[in-house]
Amino acid sequence: MGRAGVLSGVSFAVGYFLGLFADWLWRALHLPRRSVMDLPNGRAIVAAICLLLILPFAWRAAAWQNSTRVLMDLEPVRTIHPAGVLVVASITMLVIVAFVRLAKITIRALSRSAARVMPERTATILGMLGAFLLFWVVATGIVIRFGMQVVDSSYRTYDAFVEPDLSPPSDPLKSGSAASLLNWQELGRQGRRYISSGPSAAEIGAVLGQPAREPLRVYVGMRSAATPEQRAMLALRELERTGGFDRAALVVITPTGTGWVDEAGIDPIEFLEGGDIASVAMQYSYLSSPLSLIAEPDNGNESARALFNAIYRHWTSLPEDKRPRLYLYGLSLGALNSSRAADPFELAGEPIQGALWRGRRLQAGSGDPSPMAATRARPNGCPSSVMAGRFAS
Repeated sequence: MGRAGVLSGVSFAVGYFLGLFADWLWRALHLPRRSVMDLPNGRAIVAAICLLLILPFAWRAAAWQNSTRVLMDLEPVRTIHPAGVLVVASITMLVIVAFVRLAKITIRALSRSAARVMPERTATILGMLGAFLLFWVVATGIVIRFGMQVVDSSYRTYDAFVEPDLSPPSDPLKSGSAASLLNWQELGRQGRRYISSGPSAAEIGAVLGQPAREPLRVYVGMRSAATPEQRAMLALRELERTGGFDRAALVVITPTGTGWVDEAGIDPIEFLEGGDIASVAMQYSYLSSPLSLIAEPDNGNESARALFNAIYRHWTSLPEDKRPRLYLYGLSLGALNSSRAADPFELAGEPIQGALWRGRRLQAGSGDPSPMAATRARPNGCPSSVMAGRFAS
């Protein structure tokens, strides 16, 4: 409701300003002008026309949404809450209009002050530049910073909330258990869900028709340690504790902004490897990917590199015949950060077995929903068993 309302409000404001521009251009060309607004009840007529246009679209919006959701194999929505969308859209539109009018007033005031000592056109240009700089300083120094602090605080609180349907695992090989080096509450919302999900050895064995092992999953949340390096060392120690380096394959995962790991990209590998696989992920933000990229663009890269370096150094210290096959995986912003974590020149002497870096896709209940896209990389001849053709659900 919130996103739809804001988008509708922005669209409404853009249409409003396009209308004002068209009216100004019409008058500037001295063309004959007849407007509905010139009639005695012009404003009421325009308002009625807008309402007649809005109501049918609001009524059909849920059906249009469901026509797309069906194609994406998502559950249909019963309503998009049109009243709430209209309220949010109206507020958004009024805020934008008020902001533009404030900018116009500021430009006029600065231009009039400058016009006392310079030509009018030069004063107007300087007034526009001065207003832009003033709004830019205010926006970046106060509004954006305060807004990001509020957003980060709300995401942080949401991340710390422990869902009543999730309890600490009893299996000592799982992160957050009593035997684990990691505290269950400190894994974060996405970490707890990742550790609590995934196929079991019995489910994998039923599909393969042969005995299977229980896949190992390690996840380190933002609250587990203060710095990326400390969290990476925790991840390494937890992998060693659980025997992750004794498995046939090891996947180093860089999650999305909120710490979400796309299980549609990990579950199939666990089936394909017969459960003889370990995966490790490390949270680097509480924010969604777009906000994380804007507010803290370096955090993801630093976190991904710290984790990979810690794992890679230990991996290269093992005898070649005792190492698991090592892979990288990332989705969305995680793909970008994961691809930056490993320098191909640094890996030339002892290369990893491969990587899967994917664009963002739409999935019900995901941490960062967005349109589907996929990008695959196969350094060092990554086996087809891991680079399977269908990683999306």
